[in-house]
Amino acid sequence: MAKANVNRLEKQYKEKIVPELFKEKQYKSIMQVPKITKVVINMGIGDAVQDTKKLDDAVLELQQITGQKPLVTKAKKSLAVFKLREGMPIGAKVTLRGKRMYEFLDKLISVALPRVRDFRGVPKTSFDKQGNYTMGIKEQIIFPEIDYDKVKKVRGMDITIVTTANQKDEAFSLLQKMGMPFVK
Repeated sequence: MAKANVNRLEKQYKEKIVPELFKEKQYKSIMQVPKITKVVINMGIGDAVQDTKKLDDAVLELQQITGQKPLVTKAKKSLAVFKLREGMPIGAKVTLRGKRMYEFLDKLISVALPRVRDFRGVPKTSFDKQGNYTMGIKEQIIFPEIDYDKVKKVRGMDITIVTTANQKDEAFSLLQKMGMPFVK
């Protein structure tokens, strides 16, 4: 049987990072070593309320970046201040797992983040109590799949990396070893 195509980051995790974390944190079982379970990319499109074409553009861009069809998110409540009614489309999100997740993370860490203007690293303070990491990106144009000339509006997105870590320091060690460029 042919060996499945394994991503560079996934291979590094299995062969190098797991043994390092196992030894460093002195786990009793290899199953206790934290791993990344999924990556959720969310793009809020506030101006989609007036023009649904803007939502289509954002969905297409998110699909190009992730290689997966995004789910259109809808408003949960009506808000008169924003001229928003319950059920109106207001964003798009993608949940990546497995091979696509590792490919996206590899691309994010090694290609996209270094392309950010005046980039000094991602903040260390963006972990929640469960060991998940959330970061915001101001421009979708840092991804190589996006053709700058075809972009109608520069949009931001939130990227949440969900881990099996129980504490912030475990998740920090995992992401640091995977090459996440944290602020020095």
